[in-house]
Amino acid sequence: MNTTDRKARKKSRITPDLRVNLGGIILNNPITVASGTFGYGMEYEPFMDIASLGAVIVKGTTLEPRAGNPPPRICETPSGMLNAIGLENPGVKAFINQHLPVLRSRKTTVIVNIAGNTVEEYAELARTLDGQSGIAGLELNISCPNVKQGGLQFGTDPVMVQELVAAVKSQTSLPVMAKLSPNVTDIVAIARAAERGGADCLSLINTLLGMAIDIENRKPFLANTFGGLSGPAIKPVALRMVYQVASEVPLPIMGMGGITDTRDVIEFLMAGATAVSIGTANFVNPLVTQEVLAGLRDYMEQNQITSVQELIGAALPQGLPKKGSAELT
Repeated sequence: MNTTDRKARKKSRITPDLRVNLGGIILNNPITVASGTFGYGMEYEPFMDIASLGAVIVKGTTLEPRAGNPPPRICETPSGMLNAIGLENPGVKAFINQHLPVLRSRKTTVIVNIAGNTVEEYAELARTLDGQSGIAGLELNISCPNVKQGGLQFGTDPVMVQELVAAVKSQTSLPVMAKLSPNVTDIVAIARAAERGGADCLSLINTLLGMAIDIENRKPFLANTFGGLSGPAIKPVALRMVYQVASEVPLPIMGMGGITDTRDVIEFLMAGATAVSIGTANFVNPLVTQEVLAGLRDYMEQNQITSVQELIGAALPQGLPKKGSAELT
């Protein structure tokens, strides 16, 4: 090996810094898993060390146990799937007593997705989870119906979004991440409302509303009629919304929607996401998070990128502030 070859080889041996700050939630890397697609993490332990992930976002948690919607509640679609699970979960007390101790022992970063039917339920959940060891932050599922407002989704009304986020913030010292619904006319207006309410960061997008019809039986395939569309089919919409919000709102973003490989991850980072969540792809390939994490490291090494901060927002208009790098230690 000549001197030039040795220098080139030495130059390629970098150790990329993958750490990011998601509104006060410090992640060792930007790869996380979307709520509802990874259970409580234990389900995937045969395939990986879950502590290798930036964070595990557990399935939606409510005050009381929920049985969810009747079946059928999952339907495969071209390049995606519809689901209408209905937030089936054992309730917050069971989460704290049964699942959180196990997650805590794995030393993984845990973000709890919470959901309710009223502002008061969200606030009570935040109060109950506040101070519990092993929780790094809360993700608000604001795509839930507000029963006090005739079933109108919280996430479609800026006034309700601001009120809900503010109520949760008043009851917890944990960082709060608002998960935005794409089923709106102006995603930036919703993001700004979450910011006004005090959100520390945002996650987007949640599923798109869709349906499928059983032509043999001449009725909607899902018992709930409508469901949430996820998977590769929604990626262009998700990427567009992340880019729009990142261009206008100064909060770190967890980007998600149709991510299946390393290239998708890099696109979301360049669109302005500080971190990403992988959802539907976990059902197809339980090793996908490990593959994209390795792929991201390889990409950075091959391109001599020492910090993931160089990728975050790289495709945004020049002059916008970088997100996700403050106070990493």
